[in-house]
Amino acid sequence: MPFLPDTQAVRKSLLTLGELGGIMDAGADNPDNPSVLPAGFTFLGQFLDHDLTFDPTSSLERQNDPESIVNFRTPGFELDSVYGSGPAASPHLYDNSPNGRGIKFLIEKLDPTNAESKDDLPRNSQNTALIGDPRNDENTILSQLHLAFLKFHNAVIDKVIADGITDPTQAFAEAQRLVRWHYQWILLHEFLPHIVGEQLVQDILKNGRKFYNWRNEPFIPVEFSVAAYRFGHSQVRPGYVVNSGFRAAMFGTDPANPGPNPDNLAGGKRALRRFVEWHRFFHIDGSPEPDNISKKIDSKISSALFQLPFSAIAGLSDNPSSLAQRNLLRHLTFSLPSGQALAKAMCIEPLTNNDLKDLKDLGVEMEQKTPLWFYILKEAELRAEGRTLGPVGGRLVAEVFIGLLEGDRLSFLRADPTWHPTLPVNAEEKFGIVSLLKFAGVA
Repeated sequence: MPFLPDTQAVRKSLLTLGELGGIMDAGADNPDNPSVLPAGFTFLGQFLDHDLTFDPTSSLERQNDPESIVNFRTPGFELDSVYGSGPAASPHLYDNSPNGRGIKFLIEKLDPTNAESKDDLPRNSQNTALIGDPRNDENTILSQLHLAFLKFHNAVIDKVIADGITDPTQAFAEAQRLVRWHYQWILLHEFLPHIVGEQLVQDILKNGRKFYNWRNEPFIPVEFSVAAYRFGHSQVRPGYVVNSGFRAAMFGTDPANPGPNPDNLAGGKRALRRFVEWHRFFHIDGSPEPDNISKKIDSKISSALFQLPFSAIAGLSDNPSSLAQRNLLRHLTFSLPSGQALAKAMCIEPLTNNDLKDLKDLGVEMEQKTPLWFYILKEAELRAEGRTLGPVGGRLVAEVFIGLLEGDRLSFLRADPTWHPTLPVNAEEKFGIVSLLKFAGVA
């Protein structure tokens, strides 16, 4: 049952809730995560989202039947956002030189005339990235993370060949399996505990899922894709220190700048300063503390996200420029339940009207029937101090993550539950995202 009927009054209240300068606009009061969570996990979360879901037909106005929503991305942690359809069907992604043998990814230089230049994604003459999912070039940090996965695969190719698998087809298949399984390990044993807490992850692994199930094949619940997994929007900083010579806002003074080197983190650009020093985004041995820490998971969003530049650029003039307004309007598009209704269905004590008293002035009883996305952010703020998701949001995200892994017959959790990472790391280091970056040669 939708949280509220789709009326003009409800739409007006949602637009007010998500407007610049409104209840959700953090302004200057936007504290860092008290767990000191490095900001690299914000972009890893965005990378995971693009691996799971892709709906090119999404519209804020179309009334969608959640049962009939088509996900144009396979619902699993398979890295098809990286691999595309493989070397045979997506040959433009792969290096057909004698060194690449058609099984390594193409990688280019920020300065093609300088062999010492930092690397970039391969691009066509218009700077469009040649990658499995164009959304992974939305900003400089995400594009450099995608590049790290390309280089990780290439390094694993070198290892399996050195280990004796010389047939290109077999080498690619084994490298892809290793890349996917190490990636899945990171999601389950590092990313997810950071987001929902280690105790909840272990409880689900030991005692099973309670709510997320399927009849034939795993699917992506709209409560996850439209609400719960959008928690990451509250973690975004207004700007980032990218490297020693480049500090930039997510969206600068001229976000529509078509030039190759704007004063923001827009994707689709190639310039010498547009590379990431990963010790500024993750804890890496021997490096100073990361410059960039995620913001709290709470009901406040960085002001920059209320003035997105993409509407006019992408021809989406009917869509609001506020990301919060877009997220909230989708609750009507997809007929999402209220946070209170979902909490009761999960036998979790709901937030009280007093917890949500800031919504009372919006009318339409929104403090009693709260949009799920806002509810989950507020729950994290009040019941987890902004460190992780709260009980409803955490359970929803964790069960979908674990369920998708358990439902994929090719995942390590399904195919070989006792498997552990096999790629070499420091003897005292557990395999995680930093290990991946090191093996890829970017950290």
